[in-house]
Amino acid sequence: MVLSTVLAVVLGVYLVAAALYIIRIVRGPTVPDMVLSVNCLSYDLCVFMCVLAVLLRSPILVLGALCLALWAYLLDLAVAKYLEGRELGE
Repeated sequence: MVLSTVLAVVLGVYLVAAALYIIRIVRGPTVPDMVLSVNCLSYDLCVFMCVLAVLLRSPILVLGALCLALWAYLLDLAVAKYLEGRELGE
């Protein structure tokens, strides 16, 4: 009872944070700000999916969150290499 109430509040907070990140992605003044917002949104979505997995008792959602976290990490590497002006293999 208490756990489901707490998880519902946490999900609401994550949805508000996601909306703020989307606003920063659309209106971001620089490319690094937009990339940081996409990165934060991805990691928040991972946590959102894990909390939802606990709430729905569905462990398969954790695997999706893990894949999304790895994708966000690869995005960080690719953007860092692009901003440095190097190839991914260097």
